[in-house]
Amino acid sequence: MALFASSTRDVPTISAVPRHVAIIMDGNGRWAKKRLLPRFAGHRRGVETVRATVKGCLERGIEYLTLFAFSSENWRRPQEEVSLLMQLFVRALKEEVTRLDRNGVRLRVVGDLTRFDPDLQALIRSSEQRTAANNRLILTVAANYGGRWDMLQAVNKMLLGDPEKRVPWTENDLTPYLSMSYAPEPDLFIRTGGEQRISNFLLWQLAYSELYFTDVLWPEFDEAAFDGALTWYRQRERRFGRTSEQLEAGAPTVLPQGCV
Repeated sequence: MALFASSTRDVPTISAVPRHVAIIMDGNGRWAKKRLLPRFAGHRRGVETVRATVKGCLERGIEYLTLFAFSSENWRRPQEEVSLLMQLFVRALKEEVTRLDRNGVRLRVVGDLTRFDPDLQALIRSSEQRTAANNRLILTVAANYGGRWDMLQAVNKMLLGDPEKRVPWTENDLTPYLSMSYAPEPDLFIRTGGEQRISNFLLWQLAYSELYFTDVLWPEFDEAAFDGALTWYRQRERRFGRTSEQLEAGAPTVLPQGCV
């Protein structure tokens, strides 16, 4: 796939339907607690919401969906919950990959996968390979991912790739090494569950995303809730540093050479 330009240098094409939606799927544990169920029951129910959201993206013509499944900070959770989450990840991969492939969905997993069990790493690689030819929707799962980790690993790879290069480095130098260089930056970021922070998710890529926060818990984020987020997005004026008057007048969409 081609690399995409940064929104701090070029203004992306703007349409009523976001090209790329990124979601922090929060509230599984609270959903279960409200029903006097173990937290894991909420995570299991959350997988059903993932399936419905993928279907919703396909029906609405969204090209990229990125889901924050497990952060680099989630290792701090109780060991039993972490273990159950890993088991659920394995089960979901095994059960969903056929459905994804049949519907033209390409699966990609980003993050520091070295901490995962070797069998899980192999399952991730085989699932990615099986769906590699699909392009109807690119589904990215961020697992053991952190935005700061992403930027640091990109810088390290950039320096190792060209150790003789001297400063100044540019965004174009770094972009190929970011974990999601294959995708345009998210147009719409959604966080369910009532929290209003981005929690170390896609720190570089969310620079000009529209940020939508909802109190709806992830297991309850149904089609109506998704459409509510999309309706809110359509009402946003995406200026990318320009004024409303410039938008009305059809302002240039590319910055002068050398500006950031």
